[in-house]
Amino acid sequence: MRAVSKRKAMSLSSEFNQLRYLLRRENRLRLALSAALFFVVLLLVTPRVPHSPSLHLFADMRTLLAGVPNTLNVLTTYPLLLFGVPGLVLCIFGGWFGISLRGEAVAWAFYFAGNAIAGFGSAYYHLKPDDDRIVWDRLPMMISSFSLLSLLVIERVNERLGLSCLFSFLTLAFVSIACERVFDDLRLCMLLHLLPCIAIPTMVYLLPPKYTFSRFWFLAIGFYLLARFEGLADRKVYNANGYFISGHSLEHLCLSMVSFILTLMLSFRSIRIARDS
Repeated sequence: MRAVSKRKAMSLSSEFNQLRYLLRRENRLRLALSAALFFVVLLLVTPRVPHSPSLHLFADMRTLLAGVPNTLNVLTTYPLLLFGVPGLVLCIFGGWFGISLRGEAVAWAFYFAGNAIAGFGSAYYHLKPDDDRIVWDRLPMMISSFSLLSLLVIERVNERLGLSCLFSFLTLAFVSIACERVFDDLRLCMLLHLLPCIAIPTMVYLLPPKYTFSRFWFLAIGFYLLARFEGLADRKVYNANGYFISGHSLEHLCLSMVSFILTLMLSFRSIRIARDS
């Protein structure tokens, strides 16, 4: 058992050393260009994905309250608002959260703002799902996801690099929406949705944490990935639970749980490793 544990520790140490080497200042540009080239090639080899009316046909489209179509899909967005607004206020005005860098405060503010906007925007979209309204659902979610990804870079790698990632990703998010609207092509948007699902768990696992209570990240990631799965398996989840609640509604609730867990983490944590900005 000791030998196995020792081998695992050596393996993890080797992974950390390789990652540190890749993230050295002289290698960051090379790594960024390699990642950008990979996604450009993936974008080019993927066939065009136009809008489809089926995109707006969710499993549960019941009207359970008078005058509120798609009731559960609408109502389950409001917990995002419930956690997003207080989190945003505490990031901007309060010293309640365990935040040590200005860049972290900026990224967390974008994350909670994205959730708060999604609480309104997603409800607005689900009242009448169509190609014109979906941007109010999709863009805030992308802002939240890319803010979390950039936060990990700020906290665990470098503040300036993380802020550069944040504003670069936000620019890409707006570009993807423009491509979707102007060229009727969802490829870039789909790839940008996939990126945080891969990068966030990888970074949390490989990069050493700066703060205490970092295990909350694993719980938050679990709910984040579960949310994405439930969104993809909307109708199957709805059928499996006897047509009580759809996968898409559960996706909203799981994303709200991510916000709740991260809010708790920010409230309890303290700095453990000092890192240069």
